[in-house]
Amino acid sequence: MDTRSPQALPGKAALAEFWNPEEDDALVCLDVQQETHDVKTFTFASREGKRFAFRAGQYFLFDLEHNGEAESRCYSISSSPHRTNAFSVTVKRVPGGKISNWLHDTLVAGASVKANGPLGHFVRSGTGQKLLLLSGGSGITPVMSILREIADSCEPANVVFMHAARTPQDLIFRDELACIARKLKGLRLHFLPETVLGEASWPGLTGRISPDYLRLAVPDIADRTVMCCGPAPFMAAARRIAGELGVPNSHYVEESFDATVIDEPDIPAVQEAAAKVFQVTFSKQSRSIEVSGDQSVLSCAKKAGVRIPSSCANGVCGTCKSKLTSGTVDMNHNGGIRQREIDAGLFLPCCSKPLSDLVIER
Repeated sequence: MDTRSPQALPGKAALAEFWNPEEDDALVCLDVQQETHDVKTFTFASREGKRFAFRAGQYFLFDLEHNGEAESRCYSISSSPHRTNAFSVTVKRVPGGKISNWLHDTLVAGASVKANGPLGHFVRSGTGQKLLLLSGGSGITPVMSILREIADSCEPANVVFMHAARTPQDLIFRDELACIARKLKGLRLHFLPETVLGEASWPGLTGRISPDYLRLAVPDIADRTVMCCGPAPFMAAARRIAGELGVPNSHYVEESFDATVIDEPDIPAVQEAAAKVFQVTFSKQSRSIEVSGDQSVLSCAKKAGVRIPSSCANGVCGTCKSKLTSGTVDMNHNGGIRQREIDAGLFLPCCSKPLSDLVIER
């Protein structure tokens, strides 16, 4: 007779129910880890004990409440997809940042939050690729998930991991990366701090990424798939330099919000609506504006000074999610809203064009 607990029995994990992005949203924070002076990692599990199936490089959209106001934010997963009982996101405190500061100051183990995911397409196309994982600042999060996946799977690696930061003290996951580099054959690790402020001795180069630096550090860059994430100026520089050094566009991938059509509208109706101008009323602000059928509700609202929180503007993050109390729209989103929310009358103004006069609860 096997006297082990049910949790220890073989195959128990395989039988566990998995998180369903269309139905599940309740998470509990298991742990908070200080990574650097202004970066923390938050680890979450399903409130019902479900497991997670995600791809390294994806993110979750968190629905949070701050001072009585609903707020939505996207945070990339930093943990390995092979560890399915929980996932982690790594968040940098931003000066003046409403939600990042609230997370750092308020969220503790045991707290409950709601989230939608996994979402996003910043993922590897397959194993066995020659990779350059290139990140700046807190953009390290999704590429760290990719590297952790490679390390956990013990797959053959041919990876250059390059991370840029302001100072050595700002290098997120510095010690863990060094540990992985000692054990994972086929990994080359490069740190590039802009300055060495606060570091008594720095053995490497300093500065910003440049053609000369990448040519020296990654001489075979043209043969690699480059996966890049970081602040917009950093990614713009990386994209330009990679092109100069011979990386084909098809082998350069960066974290971006590319909207795709999920539900195809009735094309003749949309074409007819595009030529019309509709009245859009924001009930809570007692404002009405005109929006033509070929413009998004959000873009016109912003021009008119109507207050709607927003972020990605491409139907991904869900920050602008609003209640549509009257009228119909052509909404082309990319995962920032669930079907049950649409059924309840919610929509995303950033990727919605009016098909009739609208009344919005904003």
